[in-house]
Amino acid sequence: MHDLRVFLTQRKQQRAVIYPPARDYFAAFNLTPFEQVKVVILGQDPYHGEGQAHGLCFSVAPDIARPPSLQNIFKEMHDDLNIPIPEHGCLTHWAKQGVLLLNSVLTVEKGKAGAHQGKGWESFTDDVMSVLNAQKEHLVFILWGAYAQKKASFIDESKHFVIKAPHPSPLSSYRGFFGQRYFSRINQDLQQHGLAPIDWQLPDLEEAKQQFQSIEQMNQQILHG
Repeated sequence: MHDLRVFLTQRKQQRAVIYPPARDYFAAFNLTPFEQVKVVILGQDPYHGEGQAHGLCFSVAPDIARPPSLQNIFKEMHDDLNIPIPEHGCLTHWAKQGVLLLNSVLTVEKGKAGAHQGKGWESFTDDVMSVLNAQKEHLVFILWGAYAQKKASFIDESKHFVIKAPHPSPLSSYRGFFGQRYFSRINQDLQQHGLAPIDWQLPDLEEAKQQFQSIEQMNQQILHG
């Protein structure tokens, strides 16, 4: 983590534009603390477009256009649960219910997908997976794509439920992402172990904006102690 801090500081000094903002690096952990985690959805690294990333994998701020991968996730959710496709792409509603929306790498540079891979974040998120595996029972892990599936080696599939599938990106979704009923299968497993199911239907746009603003303020306060 020390080396990672040095790297990020150097890149900022070199005027690299880093996403998400520093207040949101650990947003997934702020919104879904360890004791509340029931489901883990694992992404690769943050979106690299302006204003998109805010610390939760696949999620964007309420007023940002939904990226193609997220649109495919919503299409699958609609087909699975017959709930309306949301009018925004902010997934904080899921995170607050115990869905840890974790990227393997927590920062990226503007317009440079994967720019911060191999700089130290992977070691940190490997440890996160190891701790969750060892200290929690009956978690559900969603591993979309080959990169996320590398983390499967940290999961004991005899005590946790693991779903592996192609990534929802348009480049790979046609290989079998659709039709897997992820959302109903997650809730079925949670209920089998006496846990409350996830309400996957997102709030309307105005409510999402209000929630998002309060969460960003919270993350800013946490950052500055």
